[in-house]
Amino acid sequence: MSRTRAIRGERNVPGGAPVFQRMYTRLNCQGRPPQFVVEFYPYANLTHSIRLRGDTALARLSDLLRDAPLEILEAAAAILLARLYRRRLPREILNAYRQYSHGAATRRRLLALRRKRARPKVAQPRGRHFDLEPVFDELNARYFQQGLPRPKIGWSAKRWRSQLGTYDPALDQIAINCALDRPDVPPYVIAYVVYHEMLHQKHPMKLARCGPARAGRPSQVGRLESHSRAFREEEKQFREYDLAMKFLARFA
Repeated sequence: MSRTRAIRGERNVPGGAPVFQRMYTRLNCQGRPPQFVVEFYPYANLTHSIRLRGDTALARLSDLLRDAPLEILEAAAAILLARLYRRRLPREILNAYRQYSHGAATRRRLLALRRKRARPKVAQPRGRHFDLEPVFDELNARYFQQGLPRPKIGWSAKRWRSQLGTYDPALDQIAINCALDRPDVPPYVIAYVVYHEMLHQKHPMKLARCGPARAGRPSQVGRLESHSRAFREEEKQFREYDLAMKFLARFA
């Protein structure tokens, strides 16, 4: 047996094709169902994908689901099929998947997985016009009473289209869009973007619970909340917040 076939065999999802066939029928997808090939894939996140080529659909599920209950495999299949065939996803399926993926045990496993697989997104902290480490240190003293340990911080290796910055707790890393490293960008804008990511360091994502069920509507599992009320209130304490918002609104 070739090495490629051996790896394929290890990645095979037991009973994966029947799972997708059942969900294809349940979602009332139109037309003749394709031949499903379903495998686990070593993504760096809880990511799943599906690609349709002729009569074959290759579905890849994050190997984080290797020990997941059948209900969760069915939910992942339904999510992919609903996206591919533009079908409405039943709320109970989405709730089941959210409850599993947002659970504390799954989040711990995901962080451990990302520490092993995720690639660092940053280059050096010193750019052409701004050095991010002194910016972090000054903000830490002014707003956090030196309470935040400095993570790895640096400029992104490539220009990002939409994101200004990110904080990755698994890598303990702040990355700032290198598109901001320009002479026409005011220093307070750089400081604000770094400050925003420092708030993510201080306020980790948490599960936002929805209210109880109402008449005619089932209860819903909450979503992961990145910007809590406490986060937003503290964000507005940044001294040049309004100026930074005004500049970034027209930044391109």
